Amino acid sequence: MGFLHLFIVNKSGGLILHRPLGPAAPQIGTNDWLRIGSTFHSLHAIAAEASPAKLPGNKNAAGADDGIEQIEGGGIILKCLQTRTGIKFVLTAEPGTPDLDTVLREIYVLYSDCALKDPFYELEMPIRCELFTNAVDGLIERLESGGVAKVR
Repeated sequence: MGFLHLFIVNKSGGLILHRPLGPAAPQIGTNDWLRIGSTFHSLHAIAAEASPAKLPGNKNAAGADDGIEQIEGGGIILKCLQTRTGIKFVLTAEPGTPDLDTVLREIYVLYSDCALKDPFYELEMPIRCELFTNAVDGLIERLESGGVAKVR
């Protein structure tokens, strides 16, 4: 069990952050990450339109647009949290990794606290905030050493 990658996609489909989270994470080049981010954004939008079961107002419980929330494949789980503003936080992990929803919400809180409060950060642009990346690294280390109970 373990976390593999975190990537964040803006509301236009541009990749604004990609980060390996563990030693088991496959090494992928920057151009490939850009393609993965935009492809996931497109698939998320298509899934929202093609879904036979529509939520009221096409919004999920968090108020974000309908779309992909989780994909499970051989040896990987992809979990997505879309915010009300359209930013998608996507976490990949090994099967059996617990509480991915909680981890994504915590990463969203860190993004709000660290990146959005940085006076030099511009919305929709790549995240280059050392405070945010250090906070994410610290969160992952705490989770891997002691579980979700220690997050807050």
